Amino acid sequence: MRTLTGRTALVTGASRGIGRAIAERLAADGALVAVHYGRDEAAAKDVVATIEAAGGRAFAVRAELGVPGDVDTLVDGLRAGWAEFGADGLDVLVHNAGIGSTGPIEAETEAGYDRVFAVNTRAPFFLTQRVLPLLRDGGRIVTVTSGATRIAFPESIAYAMSKGALDTLTPALAKHLGPRGITVNNIAPGIVDTDVNASWLRGNPQARAQAASRAALGRVGRPDDIADAVAFLASDDARWVTGTTLDATGGSEL
Repeated sequence: MRTLTGRTALVTGASRGIGRAIAERLAADGALVAVHYGRDEAAAKDVVATIEAAGGRAFAVRAELGVPGDVDTLVDGLRAGWAEFGADGLDVLVHNAGIGSTGPIEAETEAGYDRVFAVNTRAPFFLTQRVLPLLRDGGRIVTVTSGATRIAFPESIAYAMSKGALDTLTPALAKHLGPRGITVNNIAPGIVDTDVNASWLRGNPQARAQAASRAALGRVGRPDDIADAVAFLASDDARWVTGTTLDATGGSEL
């Protein structure tokens, strides 16, 4: 079903993993998708090519997040991409881009801490602020947070804190934008088989079994598990859902 035909979407961090799956799913549902990436242009172009080969529409937007001028660069690229397709507004904003932290509190540095918050928390806050005039009434904002805000992961404490801040932002923003019919929700993945987790998860049956055992459904998550849930929150079917977090951990640590 092409439930997003005629609408536009921006997915940050969409060149790989969960972000790529989200971009491909929203495009399959009919949206014109801006595929944001930070550095890997080839990967972003591959996402665009895959979407186009399936009959969808997309374009790549480069902007490194967490640095001065990041939001300006991204929005300028977004506008340029829209111009090529005759689009002039945003319907779905998906905050997916994020980075991990360096370890437990003993190992964290001030520079690492600041970087995690700059990318994971500051960038989505100010990107949202900047695109609000472009976001159409009845639009959708979906933020990829983490099951680590509910489940203790002391080995990634700064990362969990940065995502926890987004958990606080969402209900406040939902209340603020409710009069415009804009819904604001989070989706919280658990352990997902992506390149980020490849070094310890792939090719290590013991680690994979351990990760799978955390979930009530008994397996490690896949990027499409998250993308399908995001597609629901971006659709009209979720019109009465706002200000909340959808747990997509497969029932981890229940």
